[in-house]
Amino acid sequence: MATSNVAAMIDHTLLKPEATKQQIETLCQEAIEHKFFSVCVNPTWVSTSKEHVKGSGVKVCTVIGFPLGASTPETKAFETKNAIENGADEVDMVINIGALKDKNDSLVEKDIRAVVEAAKGKALTKVIIETSLLTREEKIRACELSVKAGADYVKTSTGFSTGGATIEDIELMRKTVGPSIGVKASGGVRNTEDTQNMIKAGATRIGASAGVAILKGLTVTSDY
Repeated sequence: MATSNVAAMIDHTLLKPEATKQQIETLCQEAIEHKFFSVCVNPTWVSTSKEHVKGSGVKVCTVIGFPLGASTPETKAFETKNAIENGADEVDMVINIGALKDKNDSLVEKDIRAVVEAAKGKALTKVIIETSLLTREEKIRACELSVKAGADYVKTSTGFSTGGATIEDIELMRKTVGPSIGVKASGGVRNTEDTQNMIKAGATRIGASAGVAILKGLTVTSDY
């Protein structure tokens, strides 16, 4: 796959809590230079990022209920609305993982739907299911509930838990959601080979802090 095509699938990511304004501006500049699809930043940096990428075509993505997913649906809805007001084009929300494990599917769906409805017509929604904490059956249910709630994408990981994206998970997620919604591989995607393998498995978006290294064929050892 051509470098330009890969770049257009990458959410260039910086979600570390200690990230500074200068680092966020550098992230934005790299995204503009390499024509990444978006920058993915914490909510506090949405307005800064929006101003920096203005006119470039680069989108601004942010995270909701991050990284634990344990806030209420109402809180996540408010966070989504606030992020959109500040300029977010896309929101990546973390599901209520405990509710999924309790088989409280109605709460999981309500949680996702709260964000989807808050973003409707204004921002694209991705659902982080945190695959490393789930069984195969739970991964399937999480994806099915995401589709049912109207999400645009399902996404593997926050990058802050016990593991990241795997080929097997991407294949399972793609098989479960079908061809109509996106699948984002995120967490541990650090080089060109990882990226190409995720795309072959069915990923349509890549979340990575190593975007520049991926395009240059290098490998980085840290994540997010």
